[in-house]
Order: sequence, then structure tokens, then C-alpha cells
Amino acid sequence: MDLTQIFTDYTLRSVTLGCMVLGVVSGVLGSFAVLRKQGLLGDALAHSALPGLCLAFLLTGQKAALPLMAGAALACWLAAWLILKLIEKMGVDSGQALAVTLTVFFGGGTVLLSVIQKSPSANKAGLDKFLFGQAASLTQDQVWAMALVGGVAMIAAFLIFKVSS
Repeated sequence: MDLTQIFTDYTLRSVTLGCMVLGVVSGVLGSFAVLRKQGLLGDALAHSALPGLCLAFLLTGQKAALPLMAGAALACWLAAWLILKLIEKMGVDSGQALAVTLTVFFGGGTVLLSVIQKSPSANKAGLDKFLFGQAASLTQDQVWAMALVGGVAMIAAFLIFKVSS
């Protein structure tokens, strides 16, 4: 294998660029979470994204990256709001609020995933690879969507960091 294949081979290019985008964005945003001692919040929100992904797939019937990411973002926003309300209004410890939210959302997502698996839709093939990750199945459209959303998130983090410093 020579190095020109990274630029000429579709699969190798998509996988390489997708992993690079994911690594850079995760490194930058993850460092903010660790510095603010909120690493578990990221874990809870990651698990809370599953029902949003499943609902977006059920509504659209497609594995298009942007609708699935929009569903995941909406579910994460709802989970974060629920965590804050549990802490503020009910006086629940933050660890307990994270655990309850993670469990409820991930359980709901698992139920929705089993509904998808039992549906007669032919488009569900490969959904588990999209949900749980397999770099070899990345498409160029997904890499562009990751770069777009990650770029916006990094710009927002940079602006917020500049304002708060």
C-alpha cells in the first residue's frame, strides 16, 4: 500500500478523515468537560442520545447523518434539562440525577431499537453500525456532517472560552 491511497481510495479517505475529525473535536471539547469536572455528564448525554437517534430514524426512515444528529441533539438537550431540574427542584444529588437520566433514556432507546429491529423496513440494515460505530462504514456525507457540527461546536467553545476567561 502506498500513501497515495489515502487521497485516492474512497473508503480509506473517508475513514481517515472521519477519525481525524472525531479525534480533534473530541479532544478539544472533552478537555473542557474534564477541566470543569463534568466528564460523567458527557457519558450521561452520550447514552441519552440513543432514543433521539431511534426516533429520528423512525420518523425519517433514513440513516441520513443530519436528521439523526438532530434527533440525538434534541434528546441530549432534554436529558440535560432533566438533570438540571432534578438537581434544582427536587434537591437530588448530581450523581443520582445523572444515573437516573442515563438509565431512563438509554432504556427507552433500547426499547425503540428493538421496535426498529422488529419492523419490516429494509432500510434498517446497518443501523447498528451507525449507532454503535464502525469506522469502515463511514461515508463522505457523514464525514462532512461530523466536520460541520464539530466545527460549529468548536467555534462555540472557543467563543465561550474567550468570554469567560
